[in-house]
Amino acid sequence: MGAALKRIEETREALVDALAERDWEAIGKLDLACRACVDEVIRETTDDEPELRSNLEELLGVYRQLIETAVGERQAIVDEMSQIQRAKSAAKVYHLFG
Repeated sequence: MGAALKRIEETREALVDALAERDWEAIGKLDLACRACVDEVIRETTDDEPELRSNLEELLGVYRQLIETAVGERQAIVDEMSQIQRAKSAAKVYHLFG
């Protein structure tokens, strides 16, 4: 059990680092690795439930940060695309009357 918990902890720390860098490719790979680790931990019997609970709660916190950041990034892209569309529309009007 210790090895799986250690991998979850290491993956969680790597996710935090990747999030800080906004490295979405690394986050995707780490997410898959994290899912595999969690699946492994769930299949095994646990002798140290408090440590497992703590580790998974910390991981959940990282995923909350990931979701919050991803939603913010997505909204920033939507806002930027809206500005581009407005600029295109303004350019068309300018060319019509210019």
